[in-house]
Parts: sequence; structure tokens; C-alpha cells
Amino acid sequence: MRRFTIALTLLATLATGSFLTAEARPAAGGPAGAPGRGTNILVVGIDSRTGISAADKRRLNVGGKGCNCTDVMMLVHLSADERRASVVSIPRDSYVAYAQDTEPARLGKINGAYALGGADMAVRTVEKATGLHIDHYLETGFLGFEQAVDGIGGGVVCTDKPLKDVNSGLDIPAGLHRTDGRGTLQYVRARHINRPGDLGRVRRQQRTVSDLLSRLTAEGTLTDPIGAARTVRTLLKSVRTDAGTGFDDLVHLAWALGRLKAGQTEFATVPIREFDHRVPGVGSTLLWHEARSRALWAALAADRPITGDTRIQPAYAAPARTNPAGIRVRVDDAAVAAALRADAFAVTDTSAAAPAVRPAGPPVIRYEPGREDDAATVAAALPGARLQAVPGHGTALDVAVGKDPVSVRHVTYDRNVADGAPVTGDTLGCAGTVGLPARPAKPATPPKPAAG
Repeated sequence: MRRFTIALTLLATLATGSFLTAEARPAAGGPAGAPGRGTNILVVGIDSRTGISAADKRRLNVGGKGCNCTDVMMLVHLSADERRASVVSIPRDSYVAYAQDTEPARLGKINGAYALGGADMAVRTVEKATGLHIDHYLETGFLGFEQAVDGIGGGVVCTDKPLKDVNSGLDIPAGLHRTDGRGTLQYVRARHINRPGDLGRVRRQQRTVSDLLSRLTAEGTLTDPIGAARTVRTLLKSVRTDAGTGFDDLVHLAWALGRLKAGQTEFATVPIREFDHRVPGVGSTLLWHEARSRALWAALAADRPITGDTRIQPAYAAPARTNPAGIRVRVDDAAVAAALRADAFAVTDTSAAAPAVRPAGPPVIRYEPGREDDAATVAAALPGARLQAVPGHGTALDVAVGKDPVSVRHVTYDRNVADGAPVTGDTLGCAGTVGLPARPAKPATPPKPAAG
């Protein structure tokens, strides 16, 4: 029970908004959910600074003007047999038709539906775009997230490289960290680090939820029903629900979802066809991939898993983590250089300076630490190649071909795979919580406000 309530609260509070508006949603306009088809919960965060003091804005790095629109939107589906939960992130810039009674329907970013008609319009727009009935609705914002994470003893963040983002205030070294509410908020809000933009940020949000649930399970803090009920009441101070969602509903859902293991949870982002669709008066938007997004919603409507479904996510022989076109590679073999260039890599042929006697073994890919994803993309094109991180190596990667025969394989870069493919919680999050630092100490005095 406690596990699910924490999950819903954290999903709802992964937002860039402020305190909630006390708006209850009437019954959804769509058809009632079909029996045996599971339960759908829409959780959102509102981008509004109303109610946040100037000091809190500085402390949480949330300056600027809000839009009174949704900034984070996740659809949570609990299967009818209560053995699976699927969490689908809906990017805020998704270009959709609003659920208005006008013809033709007004089009815009999905985050603008809330500004047009509050929670009810946001829910009905999601129902129109997905064809799914929303059974429950939750919303919250910045301070609610911080309070929720602090209330359960902090969050979990892991990274294989240092992460720094001036806008969100994030600045952490590589490793596994226990963070307080403020630090976790900085991590899930960061947009200007590796994997820039909303899809990378959404994936970090999903990872945070998955890791926190795993950590709480490992610590054995999810088995006390009295403590769970107390936690529900505490966390609901930071989250508002629609009129049709009460404490008993959350208890029932919690009882079902609290038993799920990480491998029984799924996380995905709506598949995107065009990442920069320009619309006059609207700006840069995201267009959903029609066939793949339709397959995603159909799977949820039919209460099927979304992982492993090739209609949602095609199976590529050699998926690339990053775009080959953005990777500068120096190759000391003319044939290999030409093959990689034909596969869109930015290749410089250095075969004229190749050694007279090549070393034994497969190709070696040398790269600057921190370029692991680019190195993995080159390695996907050169099966069997060895990776070698070399401090001070520079921005280009080097491929030194050895005596072994080299085959160059075509790689496929699909940003949906790199940043939002359906995955289970046990593969999404940190490798484990062994050696996790102790819970962050509660400061005796308020922390010094962050700059910006």
C-alpha cells in the first residue's frame, strides 16, 4: 500500500509547478472503462509559481514565469489482474487536438489544455488523444515534490558521469547518491545535460521513481500497514485528487500495486515521429508516431504489456545510443572509414598514417571519458571492437584497426529507443543499492538559497 502511494505521489510531483489549485475533476466525458481492462490514473504537475515565496524560488532554482499549464504528464495503467503497472510519459510539447466542442477542433501543445479548462480539459484532452478512459486524476508541484521525498527519507540518484545543470541547480559527481527533496528535484528537472531536452529529462524522472521504489523495498519499509496509512495521509497533503478519487481508492490501489516487483513495472514515453514540428503561433512541437503511439494505447486498452511489443518499439539488429551524424571518428583503415562514412558517421580517413604492422586483435576505439554513449554507438557498428577510455583524448574518437577481419554493421539511430523505449523497472534504474550512502541529514538551519 505504501509503495503505490509513494509511487503515485512521486509521479505526480515530478513537475515544475507550484502549489495545487483546489480544482476537482468531474466524471470523465469518455465511455466508462470496460470491465477487466484495468485502471488508468493521470498524474500531472502544473507549471505555476503562484504561492511559492521568493526565497523558495531561489532555493529550488524555479525562477521565471509559469504558464498555468501542465509541465509533466504521466499515465499510469494498473492491469486488471493487478500483476503489472505501466507508466507512460506524455511529453508536454505533444501536438494534439484539444477536447473542445468546436469544429474544427483547436490544435496545440498538450500542456496548454489545462490553461484552457483546468484539470477537466486536461483529462478530456488526454482521453481524446489516447482513446483511453481516465479513472483517477492527481496533480501537484515543486514544493509538494520536495516535501514528499523528504518525508520518506530522501531519493536515489545514480550517474556514470558528473552532472551539472545551471538552470536546475544540479551539480553531482559520478556515483550512487542519496539525495534530499531539493537535490532530487534538481535531478528530475535538469534539461541541459547529457540527453538534453524533455525526453532525457522524462527518462530521468522515470528512473528516479523506479530507483526510489526499489530502495524502499530493499529497506523493508513497505510492509507496515499502519505506517502505510499514515504515509498516505501525509503525502496527500502535497497532492490533490479529482472528486472521484478518495482515500479508500488509493488504499485499494496501493494494496494491489505495493506487491509488484521492479520487473512487473513498465516505463515508456509516447513514440515521437517528428521532434521539431514548427507551428506558427505555437512554436516547436512534437508529433507522435501515428502507428506506434496507436499501438501503445491499444495495448493499454487491451490490458497487454507494452514491453516487447514490436508494434510499439521495432526490434533493431544494431540500435545506436546516439546519432552517428554527430560523432567525429578518425579511422586508420580506408575501407572501414568508407563503410562508417556510408553509415552517416562523420569520418576522417587517417589510413595514410596507419602503422606498417597492425597489432593483433580486433579494432580498438579510443575516446574521452564521458563519451561512453558515442563510443558504444561506434562499437555497435564494429562488432567485437574493444573500448578504451583515454583522458585528454579530445572530442574525436579514434578507431585503430588490428589484424582481425573487420565487418562494419549498419546501425539504426531511433531517438525513441535511446530516450523512451518501453523498459521494465529492473532494467531502467540503478544497478542496485549496495553501498548506498546514508539518508541525507536534515539541516539544522534552512539551506542557503541557490543562485538563479
